[in-house]
Amino acid sequence: MLIARTVAKETIRYQDVPEPALEPGHALVRVHNVTLCGTDLHIWEDDYPAGLPVIQGHEFAGIVEAIGNNDAGIRTGDRVAVSPMVYCGQCRPCRLGRFNVCENIGCIGCYSDGALVELISVPVDKLCPVPEGLELDLAAMAEPASIAMQAVNRGRPSPGETALVLGSGPIGLLAALYLTDLGVRVVCADTEPDRLELASTFGAVETLLVDPRADFLGASQAIRLDALTDSSGPELVIEATGVPSSLETAVRLVASAGRVVQVGISARTASVPMNAIPFKEIDLLGSRNSLNLIPAGLELLARHRDQARTLMTHRFAFENLQQAFELMRSRTEPVGKIVVDMPAAQTTHAGATLTGAES
Repeated sequence: MLIARTVAKETIRYQDVPEPALEPGHALVRVHNVTLCGTDLHIWEDDYPAGLPVIQGHEFAGIVEAIGNNDAGIRTGDRVAVSPMVYCGQCRPCRLGRFNVCENIGCIGCYSDGALVELISVPVDKLCPVPEGLELDLAAMAEPASIAMQAVNRGRPSPGETALVLGSGPIGLLAALYLTDLGVRVVCADTEPDRLELASTFGAVETLLVDPRADFLGASQAIRLDALTDSSGPELVIEATGVPSSLETAVRLVASAGRVVQVGISARTASVPMNAIPFKEIDLLGSRNSLNLIPAGLELLARHRDQARTLMTHRFAFENLQQAFELMRSRTEPVGKIVVDMPAAQTTHAGATLTGAES
C-alpha cells in the first residue's frame, strides 16, 4: 500500500509498504478521507513536541475491512470515524476520568503513525460508527467537532444564556453550532468578514468584526455586546483563537460569576489583570481534546450537514499533500478545513482522480 510519511521539515515522502496484518482487538480500516488542521501544519513544519518522522493524519474516516475480537457490534463494511486519542488509564487525570489530559497522552497521527495511508490498523474501541446519511468526508471532522463540544461542555452553558465565541475558525464555528443547539444565544467575533458571514449560518445572532490592528475587541464592539446583555456581559466566553489579546478580552468582557473557556492553543503569554478574576469571581477553564465525544460530534455533524460542509474550503488528492500544506502555510486565500481524498475515496468520484485543490 502507499503511505505518506513526513520525514523532515516540510518534506513528505511517499513509500510503498506492506499492508498491516490484522491483530487481536484491532480492526483494519480502509481510509477514505482525512481532514487537516493547524496541528498538522505544525507537525509538517517540524514545530511539534513529538518530532519527525511520522505519518500524519488524525482526523479521518473510512470503512472497516477486517476486524478481530469484536465485542463492539461493529462489522466488516461499516463506515467509521476513528478516535485518535491514546491515554494510559493509570495516571492521576485518567483515574479522575479526565483522560483527555492524560500525563502520557498520545494521538494517532501526531505522536504515532496516522491515517495518511491506504489501510490502517486501529484498536476496535477507537471505532465510532458513522450515522446513516452522513458522508465520510464530513465524518472525518468528528474529531474537531468533539474538541469544540468539549470546550462548550467545560463552560456549563444553560439555555437562555449569552455566549461570546472569540474566533470563527472551525472550532469556534462548531462551538457556536453546538451552543445554539443547547438553546444559548451566541455572539461571534473575528477579524475576517467571510468567517463572520459563516458564523451567522452557524447560529450566531450577532457578529462583531474586529480590527486586527487594534485590541481583539474594541470599544464599539463592546458597546454592541453591552446592548445584547443588559450591560452585564456574556455569561460564557469561548476563546478559540490562541491570540493573547483575545484571552485578555474574554476576562474583561465576561459577566461577573461568568465562565471563560480557553481552547485556542498558543505558547505566547497573555497579560491579564489578576484582580479581574477574583473581583468578578470568574471561572477560568482550560479545554483540551475531548472526553470521548466523537460519537456526539458525528451526531452534531449529521444534524447540520449543510453548515458543516461550508467549513471545507479546499480538497486535495492524496498524491498532492505537499500542495495542501503549502496552501495552509501561505494563507494566500481563506482556508478552512482541507479535505484529503485518499485512493479509496477517489474511486467513488466516477473514476476521476483529483490532481489539485478544489475551492
